[in-house]
Amino acid sequence: MSVTREAVLETLKTIEDPTGKGDIVAAGVVRALNIDGGNVRFVLEIDPARAEAYGPIRDQAEALVKAVKGVENLSVVLTGHSAQPAPPDLKLGHKSEPKGPEKIPGVNHIIAIASGKGGVGKSTVSANLACALAAQGRRVGLLDADVYGPSQPRMLGVSGRPASPDGKTILPMRNHGVTMMSIGLMTNDDQAVVWRGPMLMGALQQMMMQVQWGALDVLLVDLPPGTGDVQMTLAQKAQVDGAIIVSTPQDVALIDARKGIDMFQQLNVPIVGMIENMSTHICSNCGHEEHVFGHGGVAAEAAKLNVPLLAEIPLHLDIRLAADGGAPIVVSAPDSAQAKGFADVAQALIAKGIA
Repeated sequence: MSVTREAVLETLKTIEDPTGKGDIVAAGVVRALNIDGGNVRFVLEIDPARAEAYGPIRDQAEALVKAVKGVENLSVVLTGHSAQPAPPDLKLGHKSEPKGPEKIPGVNHIIAIASGKGGVGKSTVSANLACALAAQGRRVGLLDADVYGPSQPRMLGVSGRPASPDGKTILPMRNHGVTMMSIGLMTNDDQAVVWRGPMLMGALQQMMMQVQWGALDVLLVDLPPGTGDVQMTLAQKAQVDGAIIVSTPQDVALIDARKGIDMFQQLNVPIVGMIENMSTHICSNCGHEEHVFGHGGVAAEAAKLNVPLLAEIPLHLDIRLAADGGAPIVVSAPDSAQAKGFADVAQALIAKGIA
């Protein structure tokens, strides 16, 4: 029997808000309630200054909703936002010691896969690189952090809902030798994720620190395009060994790629190298080679930055069909020319000692 939205909300309405504004539903604390069969997820969005008071509230909400008939798996995220920034602490002699980036338990290395703009094939590169590393004997994880456009479940042929044995830790999915977690596994295919920055940050931290990744040689993080909250949260909360920048050759993509590179430099994340995707197209009928988006732009940018050009990946129908079919080209056709570039990148990362 599926649980109803009304049953969950009525249960949450029995919990008084610590601010005296009635129950936590009326106070607007309960956000992003999502129900799919017996799977229930919601966020408690609070003022960070009252975090201590809301700890017991989260525990109470978790216990009560778990008891609702039909609830099988439950995820409750406590996240905070402030309407106004806190004033600076100007006390003489006071030293702030913020908590720095942490290691994810069991994970040896973290590599971010990023792009300045969307549509350059970053997620396709991430899926193929993960499978290529797994094919070379590495223990690989892939975190789909592209929260607004998660595509890794489709590309890796993964379906179903991640289990949570205790309501706090999450068991990731696995296919093609890759351990994978994505927000797309927790939403329907046509369901939009309408979240603000604090909720994004809370979800990313949960997927990093509350997922039972196990022992991994490397965790690849498929980032959303641009320079926003997810990228900053990853660099500030986790020890990232480096970033790979994916771009197509044309100037409009490189303009945004440079911004992404500058962001990682400001966040003290080294650039491992660049990948030129959709580099060239070879006609399947006549064999004519054509550089549809231009050629050499990414190589020139890599040379300017003194970082390696890791690969030039062709624009080829088989790469797209393989990704849409749930078996990336390095899995479905590992000996093909289209798969070679991804295998070369995997070998380069292993040689660098970061995978």
